[in-house]
Amino acid sequence: MSQSQPVDYTNAPPEVKAVYDDIKQTRQVDDVNNFWKYIAQHPPTLARTWDSLKEVMAPGALDPLVKELLYVAVSVTNNCGYCVASHTTAARRAGMTDEMFGELLAIVGMANETNRLAVGYRVPIDPAFE
Repeated sequence: MSQSQPVDYTNAPPEVKAVYDDIKQTRQVDDVNNFWKYIAQHPPTLARTWDSLKEVMAPGALDPLVKELLYVAVSVTNNCGYCVASHTTAARRAGMTDEMFGELLAIVGMANETNRLAVGYRVPIDPAFE
């Protein structure tokens, strides 16, 4: 199977152009990034994913930097290089420093290590945590 190709704005069907326009307006950018261009091969997935992301990353109880840091942490754990790069950039724009990034990665590494130990040893949950 050949590698999929991005859907550029000029060749996009109207429903894809509408999502691209919303992304560009919402993010105040001139073009959408590759993630959106590749998932646009299936317009319903593009629309659903954009709507969900827009809702989840909207202002709420967590500030934008915290949301981006969480996204980076999960992306590192899931080994998604694209998402690590994209959301690290977004986190830096939201105020993440090199020191914060280092601490974040230390926490991610430690959490993964201790999670695996707890799973491997089948550690029962303490009553105080229930």
